[in-house]
Amino acid sequence: MDTFTPAQSTNRQALCRLDEIPDGGATAVDARLLDGEESLILLRQGDEVRGYLNICPHAGRRLDYAPGKFLLKGDTLTCCVHGATFNQADGLCIGGPCRGEHLRTVAVQVEAGVVKLAQ
Repeated sequence: MDTFTPAQSTNRQALCRLDEIPDGGATAVDARLLDGEESLILLRQGDEVRGYLNICPHAGRRLDYAPGKFLLKGDTLTCCVHGATFNQADGLCIGGPCRGEHLRTVAVQVEAGVVKLAQ
């Protein structure tokens, strides 16, 4: 499983406030990573947030059906284009055309109610 790291900077990039992500929900944000500007998926469960690149490993398309709107059911995230289904906890594709592949993880952390890229 690949993990992307933030661009070099002295301060970690703030992505959004924790309360901007519905508990049990997701949002999309743009971030500066080593490969340039990327769309990220932020998935929230309570005070914990997981980050992934907003790119399906099957066809390289965004997973959201509208900007920041995702198909979530239980503990899974489904790509709106070809129906690939991913575990939210680890990004593993458990159904669809890219079964066995992973979403690319982006390390994030929550500090004082703000979701930031981890260093």
